[in-house]
Amino acid sequence: MDGLTIGIEERDGQVLVRLGGTLDARAARTVAEALGRLPLRPLVVDFSRVRTFVDLAIDALTLALQGRKVQLTGLGRHQQRMFRYFGLSLAETVQAAEA
Repeated sequence: MDGLTIGIEERDGQVLVRLGGTLDARAARTVAEALGRLPLRPLVVDFSRVRTFVDLAIDALTLALQGRKVQLTGLGRHQQRMFRYFGLSLAETVQAAEA
């Protein structure tokens, strides 16, 4: 297992969260806990460095992101679709990863 890296940076009135490595259900719970401790500022979550993305992770992340102003970047189409299935409205804020 690659493990998970979480980088958090505050700038320009928003919080940038960069994720890397393996994002499975267990790692997603860790991310969800970290997100819960962040200030309620606009949030950008960058998935572009995630090498392994297990669908079960999306449930925990969706719960942590609901009710926040969030932009998701670096997602593939499958992950975008899964976030929508789990009830997270992505609108036009999602930027797909280059494939």
